[in-house]
Amino acid sequence: MLLTEQSQLKIELTGPVEWRDELRNSISTVDELKNYINLTEDEENSIRRVVKIHPMNITRYYLSLIDPEDPNDPIRKMAIPGEEELVVAGAMGETTADPYGDDKHDKGNGILHKYPYSVLVVATDFCAMYCRHCFRKRMVGLPNQQTVENFKRAVEYIRNHKEVTNVIISGGDPLTLPTEMLREMLTPLKDIPHVNFVRIGSRAPVVFPQRFDDPDLLAFFTEFNREKALFIPTHFNHSRELTPQAARGVKKIRSTGTVVNNQAVFLRGVNDTPDELERLMNGLIRMGINPYYLYQCMPVERVRSHFQIPLKEGIDTVTAAKKRLDGYAKRFKFIMGHDSGKIEICGRKDDLLIMNRIHARPEDKGSESDIMIRRLTETDGWLEDLAEADLE
Repeated sequence: MLLTEQSQLKIELTGPVEWRDELRNSISTVDELKNYINLTEDEENSIRRVVKIHPMNITRYYLSLIDPEDPNDPIRKMAIPGEEELVVAGAMGETTADPYGDDKHDKGNGILHKYPYSVLVVATDFCAMYCRHCFRKRMVGLPNQQTVENFKRAVEYIRNHKEVTNVIISGGDPLTLPTEMLREMLTPLKDIPHVNFVRIGSRAPVVFPQRFDDPDLLAFFTEFNREKALFIPTHFNHSRELTPQAARGVKKIRSTGTVVNNQAVFLRGVNDTPDELERLMNGLIRMGINPYYLYQCMPVERVRSHFQIPLKEGIDTVTAAKKRLDGYAKRFKFIMGHDSGKIEICGRKDDLLIMNRIHARPEDKGSESDIMIRRLTETDGWLEDLAEADLE
């Protein structure tokens, strides 16, 4: 894979470009991609087959982060489709299209109500970049019924469920929506007394920091924070994503009073070494971002076989990295976002894996803080792979 001189010039062009205009310049077809990257015939054929199933969208900014001399570049793995996505299942075990149980908690109008205190609203199915490891791979970038058709109905649902203390605006990526639309959607949430804070889940700080050149967006964040706390959970996975451009974007977000947390995904060939996790977590702290979660890669179709890391290897890697990190950098939890709730992967003793359920679904009331101990083999990657441990 090589960036041509012409492509590099295209990417390096600077100047005052309105963010929506730049977003329209994103790379979404194989023919466009070939203007920036030299592809072999086999690579081109594989990508054409993949994008018929799972679309491609890459900002020119993020494309510029790829090392043209490295065929195994971690940025490329997350951005450009590969033949691995044609593998539906593999040696890692069973896969699913809906690993987080979105469908069973879908209340209509884009509302996902998985935990009593949290409501997630799917505001759009579009992202500035379609990550190749996405756990909503089956729906992002494709027309579907889970996109919000009437956000006012979602607000009424939240208003009528007084157990809800926080709202997550997700997608897709909500920050690809026009600022005026975001304002219209989020402003009513400020007036709901039982909502303590709002989160906007976005990878824009990573893949499209130009979004935060919009003064209207920053003004809205500042205004919202005067009345209700606003958080942005973002998604840096590799230290090379922590660029000066990303740092400037994050600084602008933080200047509005908005707190930025990071939810990385543990990915084979991207951040699966203690050295890289150390660089990533320390880099986040330097930028004023709180390391929050490191997710075990879900058993998603066309993802698990090449991105998921076995739990035994994973917990050892995370443990080794945490030994090197200071208190703030090591605060992140190694998490399994399971259909039954969020499970913290705490550690292992020989072949025993110790886990703690930190959030449970409403139907599993009473199991919110369960300690789970399971037998661990070299290849287990998900809860269903693990055998019960006989501790007698």
